[in-house]
Amino acid sequence: MESQKEARILQEPVARPPGASRSQTPNAKEGQEGGPVPATAALGSETDDDSADGLWELPVEPTKRRPECSRCSRPQKVCLCPFLPAHPLHISTHLYIIQHPAEENKVLRTVPLLAACLPQDKCKVKIGRRFSEERDPELSTVCRKSGTLILYPGAEAANLEEFILDSPVYPSTIIIIDGTWSQAKDIFYKNSLFRHPKQVQLKTSISSQYVIRMQPTNRCLSTLECAAVALSILEKNNYIQETLLRPLQALCSFQLQHGAQIRLSKEHLLKNGLYPKPMPKNKRKLRKMELLMNSVKI
Repeated sequence: MESQKEARILQEPVARPPGASRSQTPNAKEGQEGGPVPATAALGSETDDDSADGLWELPVEPTKRRPECSRCSRPQKVCLCPFLPAHPLHISTHLYIIQHPAEENKVLRTVPLLAACLPQDKCKVKIGRRFSEERDPELSTVCRKSGTLILYPGAEAANLEEFILDSPVYPSTIIIIDGTWSQAKDIFYKNSLFRHPKQVQLKTSISSQYVIRMQPTNRCLSTLECAAVALSILEKNNYIQETLLRPLQALCSFQLQHGAQIRLSKEHLLKNGLYPKPMPKNKRKLRKMELLMNSVKI
């Protein structure tokens, strides 16, 4: 009689504790197949389930951005305003920055520092990939003026210093595209507006001081550096270049003191066998790498 009574007890379903999961753990399956289930394992499984269920009830706090300085757009704790000019520089040239949307939220972008050094009516930043007369009549008008230049090192680009010596109309406006080289190329060739201004380029021996971001070649400059050199040429005032580069130097110095590393150009890494990534299999990208190694302009 006792053996029959025990058999009936084993066949009766065991009551599931409130909140227990219906899914079976490997230990539970082992118990069904005849293997013993340690009491500590069963207790641990129930505890894990309860902990996981509790996580879903926790309130989700929105990510808070650090307070930014209203002038330099840097976090207030690392504000660079002490390195900016006390008053915006007096310039006659109008500067238009065409910024790729991907650059807008980058932490170490240089355009806010540039804009903070110049009068608001002389420096305008336009963000986007595509521009047309319908979308931006102001930019369309600017591009069609005879005194407008675009800084882009294309095949038809003239040396800026030489151009202003022979130009019958002294340039009053310069356009600079802000983005990676591939982004700048995409913006230039897919917007017909930017083929109206005269193309110019900078032929300078200076190396980029923006050492915390990798550049394709040793001759590449950041947007701020391009603007600093171009404005100093157009305004015939070297003080402009020195003043605009000061906050960039401070930015790089601060980052290097707090763990950042000097980023050598891709050209330098390839030539010295230090490039950390495998060579691309894509023929077009591979060709670009070969041109960089041979110091050919791309």
